[in-house]
Amino acid sequence: MGVHQTVVTTQRPAFLMIPGIIAIAFLVVPLLALISDAPWSAFPGILSSPTALEALRLSLVTSVLATIVATLVGAPLAWLLARDSLPGTRIIRALVIVPLLLPPVVSGVALLSAFGRRGVIGGVLYDATGWQFPFSTAGVVLAGTFVAMPFLVITLEGAFRSQDREIEEAAAVDGATPRMIFLRITLPLVLPALLAGITLTWARAIGEFGATITFAGNLEGTTQTMPLAVYTALESDRDSAMALSIMLLVVAVAILVSLRGYYLPSRTSRSSR
Repeated sequence: MGVHQTVVTTQRPAFLMIPGIIAIAFLVVPLLALISDAPWSAFPGILSSPTALEALRLSLVTSVLATIVATLVGAPLAWLLARDSLPGTRIIRALVIVPLLLPPVVSGVALLSAFGRRGVIGGVLYDATGWQFPFSTAGVVLAGTFVAMPFLVITLEGAFRSQDREIEEAAAVDGATPRMIFLRITLPLVLPALLAGITLTWARAIGEFGATITFAGNLEGTTQTMPLAVYTALESDRDSAMALSIMLLVVAVAILVSLRGYYLPSRTSRSSR
């Protein structure tokens, strides 16, 4: 009896192709238009201007700091949610996701209510020290952390939940402390997800606009990050706005390329299905 190999051909139905092509055009054409309209000859001068360099420096510093803060407190939170170690885990998880769904301006208003000069926490801080988060570089970091941390928590929680816990249990039997287990076993096992979460968090923080301008303002050299510099340049210098936008587009593409192995199935996995 011979072995018969069945070849399945995948058809491309027109009723799916047409709206699919429309969707591609809708998403890609604006990006191509941005690239084609960019003032390439003026790029060196625009990107080396004091305003652009200061906005770039501030974006890099604040986004990295926001990512560090989000990682230090978000990774433990993801573990606690994954292991159902907190009372009301479902409610807490929903609240953690809320910043992803809020309009950025609303996030800024919420931050003002909590950390503003007359906020629940910020008011106490201001009365005690005279220092405030709004209109400061620390406020930019706070805004970036608030809107970006959910990306890290969601990514890591899924990895923690799917993790095989037998290794952790064996280490506990051998006398390892919970801290040793978390740092030497649990985190290394979810390292790809951790790196992906950190990258997504940084990308969200460096592109943050609405919460930053609402909570921290748009002060050049203090709170004016790259997205805010683009917004400001649009009012008077379109070429500068285009050039700065291209820089942010390059950052976004670089992030997608670095994460392609995480969110895209490999050829091997596709062929094995």
